[in-house]
Amino acid sequence: MMEIAVADGAQLDAAIEALPNNPAVFVLWPNEGQPYLSKTGLLRRRLLRLLKEREKPSRLLNLRHTVARIEYQFTGSTLESVLLHYELARRHFPQTYLDLLKLRMPPYVKILLNNAFPRSQIATQLSRTPSLYFGPFRSRASAERFEGQFLDLFQMRRCQEDLLPSPEHPGCIYGEMGMCLRPCQQVVGPAEYGHEIERVVEFLRTDGHSLLDSISRSRDRLSEEMQFEDAARQHKRFEKVQEVLKLRDEMAYDVDRFHGVAIAPSVAPDSVNLWLVHAGHLQPAQRFSFEVAEGKPVSLDRKLREMFSAFEPRALAVRERQECLALLARWNYSTWRDGEFVSFESFADAPYRKLVNAVSRVARHPGAPG
Repeated sequence: MMEIAVADGAQLDAAIEALPNNPAVFVLWPNEGQPYLSKTGLLRRRLLRLLKEREKPSRLLNLRHTVARIEYQFTGSTLESVLLHYELARRHFPQTYLDLLKLRMPPYVKILLNNAFPRSQIATQLSRTPSLYFGPFRSRASAERFEGQFLDLFQMRRCQEDLLPSPEHPGCIYGEMGMCLRPCQQVVGPAEYGHEIERVVEFLRTDGHSLLDSISRSRDRLSEEMQFEDAARQHKRFEKVQEVLKLRDEMAYDVDRFHGVAIAPSVAPDSVNLWLVHAGHLQPAQRFSFEVAEGKPVSLDRKLREMFSAFEPRALAVRERQECLALLARWNYSTWRDGEFVSFESFADAPYRKLVNAVSRVARHPGAPG
C-alpha cells in the first residue's frame, strides 16, 4: 500500500489534492487508538470529507486533528475492493471484522452425512463434519425453494428429528404419499435408506446429470420397445428434473466440486484480474495482461492454458473459505457487479473459448456488470 505521512495541515491538504479520484481502500492511522478502515469509489473526495479543515462545527466525522498516517491502495473493481477491505479488516480488527464488513453468510442446502439417517437442511455455516454443501444461493428463500423441489425427486426423509426407528412411530404425510422410505417406522433399514442417499448425493455432485442420464436411457429403451405410454411418463420425469435444476442459482454447486474464475477490471492498463476458485477455495488474484510480444499480440487462449497448467491451488481454513465464498457470492449476485464469473466442472476441462470471450467483454466494458 502507498503511504502519506502527515506532518502538518498544509502538507496533508497538498497530499490529498494531489490524489486522483479513483476507487481505493484506505486506512487512516491516528496518533493513538485504532485505525479507521474504509473503501471508496472516489478517494480524494472521501479523504477531503474526513480530513478537511472546517470553519463551522459539524456532526460529520472529522479526523483531521488525529490522523498521523494515511495508507491507501487503488483498486480496479468492486470485487478487488471488497477482498482487499476484507483482508485488511481481518488483519487490523480480528475480533470484529465481520461486523465491520456487515458480512452475512449465504445459505446452502446441506446434506448431513454423519447422521444415521441423513437428511437435508438449510445452513449458512460450513463445518468439518461429513456433509455435502450445495450452494451458495442468492437468498434463503431461493435455497428453500430448490430444496423443496429437488426432494420431490427422491424418497429422503424431510423430518428434522433424530430418528429412533420403531414400528410404533406415527410417521408423516410424506410417508403416506410414498415420498419417503419411512425409516422412522422401520419400513427400510439403514442400508436401503443409505442407497437412496447415495442417489441424492450423486444428483447434487453431478449437477443433476446422474438422474437425467438414467431417465434418458430408460426413456429411450422403452421407446425402442414401443412402450410409448411408459416412455412418455419417463419424458415427463425428465422435464420435471430439468425444471428443478432451473431453480438452482448460478453459483450453486457441491462446494467441494465448485470451480470457476471471477473476472474483473484491473487498475493496470490493458489487463484484467482473475480470481480462480478451486474446490470452493478462492485463490489470490492474478493479473492477466494483453501484452504485445515482438509486435504481435499473445494468444489469450494460450495464456490461459499456461496459467491453468502452472496453477497450484491453496486450501483455506474452513472459516476463511466460508467468508471468501460469502464475499464472492455477494459480488456475483449483486446489481453492482463489474465483471463476470464463469464456472466449470474441472480445471482439466476448463472452457477456454468461453473464458476468452468473458475476459474480452470485461476488458472492453470495465465498468459494466457482466
